[in-house]
Parts: sequence; structure tokens; C-alpha cells
Amino acid sequence: MTQPPLRIALSQLNAIVGDIAGNEARIADDMAAARDAGAQLVCFPELALTGYPPEDLLLKEHFLADTAAALERLADEATGIVAIVGYPERAEDVHNSAAVLADGAIQASYRKLHLPNYGVFDELRYFQPGERGATIEVDGVTVGLTICEDIWQPGPPLSDEALAGARVIVNISASPYDAGKGERRERMLQQRARDDLAAVAFCALVGGQDELVFDGHSLVVDHQGAILARAPQFQEALLVAEVDPVTVGSARLRDTRRRAPAASGRGRVDQLGSFTVGRPAGGQPLTATVAELPDPVEEVYGALVLGTRDYVRKNGFKHVVLGLSGGIDSTLVALIAVDALGADRVTCVTMPSPYSSQATRSDAHRLAENLGCELLELPIEPMMLAFDAALSDVFAGHDADLTEENLQARIRGNLLMALSNKFGWLVLTTGNKSEMSVGYSTLYGDSAGGFAVIKDAPKLLVYKLARHRDRQAGGGLVPPELFTRAPSAELRADQRDDDSLPPYEILDAILEGYVEHDLGREQLVARGLDAADVDRVIRLVDVAEYKRRQQPPGIKVTTRAFGRDRRVPITNRFGG
Repeated sequence: MTQPPLRIALSQLNAIVGDIAGNEARIADDMAAARDAGAQLVCFPELALTGYPPEDLLLKEHFLADTAAALERLADEATGIVAIVGYPERAEDVHNSAAVLADGAIQASYRKLHLPNYGVFDELRYFQPGERGATIEVDGVTVGLTICEDIWQPGPPLSDEALAGARVIVNISASPYDAGKGERRERMLQQRARDDLAAVAFCALVGGQDELVFDGHSLVVDHQGAILARAPQFQEALLVAEVDPVTVGSARLRDTRRRAPAASGRGRVDQLGSFTVGRPAGGQPLTATVAELPDPVEEVYGALVLGTRDYVRKNGFKHVVLGLSGGIDSTLVALIAVDALGADRVTCVTMPSPYSSQATRSDAHRLAENLGCELLELPIEPMMLAFDAALSDVFAGHDADLTEENLQARIRGNLLMALSNKFGWLVLTTGNKSEMSVGYSTLYGDSAGGFAVIKDAPKLLVYKLARHRDRQAGGGLVPPELFTRAPSAELRADQRDDDSLPPYEILDAILEGYVEHDLGREQLVARGLDAADVDRVIRLVDVAEYKRRQQPPGIKVTTRAFGRDRRVPITNRFGG
């Protein structure tokens, strides 16, 4: 008798770190929905029960105990289906594990072998690695179990599980986003499927968590790498697909190269149990979802919207406020905030000084009107005069300089924080990565706030994102002058950003090499970049580290974000 396809459900879940009860309820709901959809196997993301990354919560015994109790309750729900649930397993040590729930009980756990300890990852701080791969059998189909990094590394455990007979490899994951990550990850999964002649079911976390965004993009590929099903990015989904184990077996019969390694590799993996669920009789043929992938700029915009929405929602804020200058950076933050939360939950504040041009003031008003959000105008000249008077004796004999410029930024920061304190609003800062890299910001001024939406978006990307959103609206949402006007902080007369910095086309190219790729001076010059510009930018980046340490958290969208991703000492005499 021909073996029927295995129906698998992937729960692309937006878990909240530490909300064990809430995550438990979401898992239970999707387990029931998967069973109703006729799935024999349902998978949940890496550490779905605790959220990812739980960080030092993993050092609390009572946190681990509460998680174990929640897993026991979920096991009671696991009837008529097999469930794979990511959780921290407290044994002789702590493991990043995948629990196998079936027949109303916790049947076994697989422990993650490869613990990432680079970039934003710090798993060796918390977990003991597992020792070997593992498989289960569901209605006669052997399924290999892996967790996130296990599949990024070629070879074991995936290869051992495939050689041990697994025709389907499950990977539960919490894979942090950066621009283009989804497409790169998809190509990697297709390659693993082809290399090991196994279908791959990748179940991903979705949602924002502090600086990180998880993009989802769960998918199922067959043994040739063809896409069978794909969930959308940046939203929750229950993806249901069918995998035909017979075609996998037939392909392996024709590939005689696998016979010797399969024979020598017997016993390298643990078999964690065999479970009979059964396909419901008379079911309709399944048409799986294959979501379209967004273009690169739309993808980054979606990540910023999700990251902002989840930071606000998960931290209990109802409303946000931001300074709207009439420049491109604050414009983009306002666009993202309105798309993330709705216009009724966004207040923009324009705080003109004597140096604010009529053009930027007018553009701020037009944008707020176009977006439909509240706009407050709080002129800062009276406060500037008060500061000048208070400091006049101390500053006597000294010309006006950067001090007076920074006072303006700090006045604006104080006004925004006053609104935050009075009304409980979250302040969104508006600085971009190019400015933050070289310290072109004011501590306790424009950097004052609770969440830095575009802190990892370079200036040239800021323009692309704003243009994308304007085109998406059919044009006219963003005042067109914002795309052509020379950027300016407007803290002194006739000020332009390129008075203090190289043009952004040059600055961003230097920063990409120095910050993203750790290139040194000579390597940057060899790329054709001017040596004087390179020296100047490197010095600015190095001396601004103390400022970046005091910035609010913001959304990672590049391969090397400041903070938990790029870590450089403040006290440091190595230049370049």
C-alpha cells in the first residue's frame, strides 16, 4: 500500500518573552487549529513557550519551573496530533530543547546541538549543547528534529538524521531579521534539502523583541528544494502543507552514494518514539499557501513597522510622541508609527526655533495633516532666551558655538519627555544610523526617548524607505521637497549636514565598510574612498562610542547593528 502524504502544520507564532501563560494559550489554540486542519504533526518555534531570547530569565529556577509546568499542561492537549514545542529544558543543566508531545504526555525532548555565540546570539551563556541528532516516527514517516542553528551548519545533526532514515527534517527556529535574511535563509534550506535528499519544514518565530525583529517566513520545501508552502513575513500564520515521503524514498533508492554512509552511520541518532495519529478519512486535497516575497525595501519597511508595533504593544504603551522637524528622518518615523499603531495613537510635535525655515515648518504641518495625526507646536525661542540669560555671566567673553546648538536639542528633548511623563506616551527618537555612527546627535537632546525606530537605517536607506511609502500611497503623502532639500539640523543659520560630514553617498559607503565589515583604513582607501574622508569618519565613529551606549534601543535591520551586535570598548586606543 502506498504511504499517504504527511500533513504538517507550522505555527508562525508571535511569542512574548516571559509571558508563559499567554504563550501557552497561543500554543494550545494553534494545536487545536492544526488538529482541525487534519495535521498529523504541528510544530512551534524555538523557545516558543518562553519567547526568544529570554536572556537572564534563564538563570531563574522559578522561571524554568513555571515553563515546565506550562509544558505539562500543553501535553494534556496533545491528543490526536503530535506537537513539537520549543522550550528551555531544566535537567542537569539547561538545554534549548524541542519537546515531543503526543498521546497526552511529554514523550521526549531533543536538545539543540549547535549553540550560536556570534552577532546578537549569546546561547553558550545559558545552554548546554545536546549530543546527537534525534528522530520520531509519525504514522510511519521518520521525521528528524533540529533547532535553528542546527540546520545552518552543514552536516550533523541533519545529515545523521537523514542517513538514519528521516525523510522529513523539522527545524523550529527563532531567526533574527536583517535585510535580505529571509531570501538567504530560504536558499540555504533549499540547499540542505537537496544535499540530504529530505523534505524540510522550517517553523519560524515572528514578532518584535526589543532590538530584534523575527520575520517569520516559515516554509516547507521538498527534497529537490522546490517550495511547497510559504508563510508571509511579519505576521502570524498557521501554515499547513503535505509532504510525500514516497517520492523522497524513491529518490534515495536511485542515489546509491547514500548506501555506504547510511550503513556506517546507524546508531548515530536517538529514536524518540513512534506515534500513530492517522489521516482523517475523506479529507479534501490540500492547497498550500505560497506567500509572495516583498521587494527588498518593502521588506525592511515591514520589519520597522512590526518592530515598532510590538515594542509599543508588548511594553504596555497606548500612544507615542515624536518631534517632527520637517526633515526626512522624522518624516519616516512618523510614517512608520502611523502604519504600526494608527494615526489616533501618534502625536507629532514641531518645536521651531529662530533657525527653523518656513519650508520645514510648512512640511511638518502638511505631513501631519496628510497622516491624520495630532500635531502640537511648541516654539522654543522663549526657552532659548531663558538659557542664554541664565548662562550669560558664565559664558561672558566666549563666542556662541556648539554649546548653544546642543541647548536647542536638549530643550526639545525636555519638552518631549515632559509630554511623555504627563500623558504616559512613549517618545520615539528619529536619528538614523549614519548620524549615530559619527556622533552627529546630542546626548539628552534628539537622542532622548524610549525607542529609536530607525537607529539601524543608514541615511540613504531612509530616503528609499520614505519614497517607497509615498509611492505605496499613490504619491503626495510626503511633501516632495523632503526628497530634494539638503539635510540640515537647523541649529544655526544656513546649516547643512554636509558642512560637518562628507556627503551621505560617501559617508554611508565608508560606514558600511568600517562598521558592517570591520574593514581597516587601507582596505577602505583601496576601495576608491578618499583617504582624508576615511580618516575623518573613522575618528568620528571611534570617539562616538560613548554616545551610542546611551541611546535607546532600536530595530536591527542591517547585518551589524550597534549595541548587542557590534560591541566595541569605549576606553580604547586602537584607532581604525
